[in-house]
Amino acid sequence: MAKHDTQLSDLFHALADPTRRQMLTRLAEGPAPVSELAGPTGLRLPTVMRHLSVLEDAGLIATAKDGRVRTCAIVPEALTPMQAWIEEQRSIWEARLDRLDAYVMNLMKEREK
Repeated sequence: MAKHDTQLSDLFHALADPTRRQMLTRLAEGPAPVSELAGPTGLRLPTVMRHLSVLEDAGLIATAKDGRVRTCAIVPEALTPMQAWIEEQRSIWEARLDRLDAYVMNLMKEREK
């Protein structure tokens, strides 16, 4: 894996903001127009559009315009690279902790002797 994966950076950046996570949570229920996503945030429309732009640039959502209504939909498979990275990190740390546990257990056995 590349040391600096821009796709992962974009995903983590997009998910770092609570407003964007709230929007994704809503979109997990189904597609929604921008006005519906903006409502609970209390933000002005240009700010909401910037948040949506970050999500779209990261590949987490797709948007479609029908007349004057822009609808957003979640793209769940966009999380796959992040999931793979997290799984890789978990494996590394589980192996390290297993080695540490074995080392400590070995030290304790030696002290008992």
